[in-house]
Amino acid sequence: MPTLTPLQKRAARKARNHTDLDMNLVSLIDVFTILIFFLLSNSSEVDILPSTKSVRLPESTAEVAPQDTLVVVVSPEEIIVDGKTVARVADVQAAPTDLIAPLTAALQQQQATRRAVRAENAPLSQVVTIMGDQSIPYQLLRKVMTSCAQAGFSDVRFAVRQKVEKT
Repeated sequence: MPTLTPLQKRAARKARNHTDLDMNLVSLIDVFTILIFFLLSNSSEVDILPSTKSVRLPESTAEVAPQDTLVVVVSPEEIIVDGKTVARVADVQAAPTDLIAPLTAALQQQQATRRAVRAENAPLSQVVTIMGDQSIPYQLLRKVMTSCAQAGFSDVRFAVRQKVEKT
């Protein structure tokens, strides 16, 4: 067996201990950092109301964030609770009374399923948000609010779009 020089011995040791797995952790850490910042910036405290293309919300300068409540959508053609059409606007406007019976029944059914577990959350179970198109007449809005009050919802709120201030 030939004698190896110290340089050759060192090269042989390096080749023997060398593995083919070479992992660069710096780029992996960069990717995870970007991912964490992306997730943190996109998880906000704002609740998103259901979006319907047929409802154009009025604008407001209100800065209070919406809460998770039962939403009644009033479009120019129909009244919707929990994604289900409960009444047609033309039929409601033609009715002589201020009470919309199908809406009241749907709201009472929703309130029965939305009971608060904790006592401090009980007032939130009596809150309803009305997403009304900006062009609906006040008489229709009054009928919807009367039906909500008759169903036991003591706190009626209106959904609006936040007005963007131009600077």
